[in-house]
Amino acid sequence: MDTEAQHTERDLSSGPGNGPEEGSRFSRTRDRSAPPMSWRRAAALGAVCTVVLLLFSAYVIQPFLIPSGSMEPTLRVGDRVLVNKLAYRFGSGPERGDVVVFDGTGSFVQENAEENAVAGLLRGAAASLGLTEPAATDFVKRVVGVGGDRVVCCDKRGRIEVNGRPLDERYVHPGDVPSQVPFDIVVPMGTLWMMGDHRGSSRDSRDHLGQPGGGMVPVDMVIGRVDWLGWPLGRLGSLPGTDAFAGVPEPAGAHG
Repeated sequence: MDTEAQHTERDLSSGPGNGPEEGSRFSRTRDRSAPPMSWRRAAALGAVCTVVLLLFSAYVIQPFLIPSGSMEPTLRVGDRVLVNKLAYRFGSGPERGDVVVFDGTGSFVQENAEENAVAGLLRGAAASLGLTEPAATDFVKRVVGVGGDRVVCCDKRGRIEVNGRPLDERYVHPGDVPSQVPFDIVVPMGTLWMMGDHRGSSRDSRDHLGQPGGGMVPVDMVIGRVDWLGWPLGRLGSLPGTDAFAGVPEPAGAHG
């Protein structure tokens, strides 16, 4: 019995799956790890990811770096906001109180001289990812008047009126008055009257009253609506709304 037991033990230890040779084969199998990613594959993967991000930024949501204090306290220098490019794509247009990013070429700034194509492409790509300041022609302001509105500054209490209704603009920077520049304008259809929340530090529609276009921004130059704050983390969330325009009547002759 002892002999048989010893023989059986020897058979088990030397049989398939239990001997040193099998263990060596398993070791060799474990050593066959996947080869490290080549630099070409890594570069290709990086390029694909960059293209996807750029397409997403171009058509859906674009990060935007706030370069100035013209929208304080709503937006601060260095904030990174997320601009909803689909907000006005399906028939709706900018509304009073919306904070929007727009291309001010032809309204806030004159046509710029052409820049180097490669430099412009790189700058545009970096800006579209929120990595650098936006183009000098891009602005972020609040919509105060839409097509047909009569916007007046100011009533006896120093408030801006839209279609005869005074605004309670609680978003205006503390210490600022609604405007030190008097105006009485009717916004042409298809355009917008824009103002910054930091009225004492904002160059906006008021600064272009005497120029061609009168400071009005064409609706089709709007890039998108600022819906979210993405950075810093302490301010992460949706952009606060406003009820300042809740009681403003539609302009005379407007059709619903």
